[in-house]
Amino acid sequence: MSKFLQFLSDITHIHHRAAFTDVKKRTTPETSAFLKLAQERYSCRSFADAEVAQADIDQILEAARLAPTAMNRQPVHVWVIKSKEAMEKLGKTTQYLYGAPVVFLVACKKEDAWVRKYDGKNGAEVDASIVGTHIMMEAADLGLGSVWVGSFDPAKVLELFPELAGYEPVVLFPVGIPAGGPGINHGKRIKKEKFASEL
Repeated sequence: MSKFLQFLSDITHIHHRAAFTDVKKRTTPETSAFLKLAQERYSCRSFADAEVAQADIDQILEAARLAPTAMNRQPVHVWVIKSKEAMEKLGKTTQYLYGAPVVFLVACKKEDAWVRKYDGKNGAEVDASIVGTHIMMEAADLGLGSVWVGSFDPAKVLELFPELAGYEPVVLFPVGIPAGGPGINHGKRIKKEKFASEL
């Protein structure tokens, strides 16, 4: 760079500092990639008539496998429901599959989980919820839609899917290419002052 151009660059920089035009950039932290993902993710209840690539399914499963569990007990198993026969059976347990091409069924085994000694609280369902959150966030990162479905008949699931013997179904995640946007309640959040407190 010539001395003249360097001089102009220096003058411009000084001007910006003097005018405080870069104060926000210097004082406001950048939004993290995760926070942006969390803000943009929504419960998808409409899916395109298209398959989910096996590579994406595998990546979602890996994200789920890496989820933290209490004392690393990992009392969770994930079943991928995608065959026509399996989807028809699952459809008999809930009306909330929304035409998704694949569903991740998360179940836990309570006897394998950590138990809190003070009150006997079993951590299996909490662990399954953490795994489920990883599924949702990885799907979103891949550009896929998902929705947390807790409204299903667990007894019917166990009846129709004997492969789940010994496990308790916790949550279903229909996943696919989104065919619609977020619902009207997506952006509603309670204020930070009400949500969190410092002690």
